[in-house]
Amino acid sequence: MAEEAHEYPEPRFYSREFKLEAVRLSEASEKTVAQIARDLGVPERVLYRWRHELREQQEQAFPGKGHQSELEEENRRLKRELDLLKQEREILKKAVVIFSRSQP
Repeated sequence: MAEEAHEYPEPRFYSREFKLEAVRLSEASEKTVAQIARDLGVPERVLYRWRHELREQQEQAFPGKGHQSELEEENRRLKRELDLLKQEREILKKAVVIFSRSQP
């Protein structure tokens, strides 16, 4: 019996301006959030998340992924390096166990 593959739509990326306008519409319009989300072609839960983010973060909401500060970029680089070092350490631990077994 073949399993059905669940196909998820490819993620879409929206500009900060689009998100701000969508939130403004959802708060100022007499339409429901569901209707506005349908009109804009975004999932309702996404529009609710945007509203929440804007309420919580104000000016820092929707920063985007393309322009990271130097600190954010360094943090990302260091996390990648840490993950690599952890993997290398695990490999070395396993190698020590294997080589210690073969010695009399």
